Amino acid sequence: MAKPNYSFEKRQRELAKKKKQDEKDAKKRAAKDAAKTGSEPAAQG
Repeated sequence: MAKPNYSFEKRQRELAKKKKQDEKDAKKRAAKDAAKTGSEPAAQG
């Protein structure tokens, strides 16, 4: 019987966690940019 490759499983968990965090950061950055661009026209007008 094959031995489980715990290193591979750990790496996959770490990659999934990083991907999720990156998506969260991108969503926050998009919201921040949207708020920033939304307030500029009011300041200029």
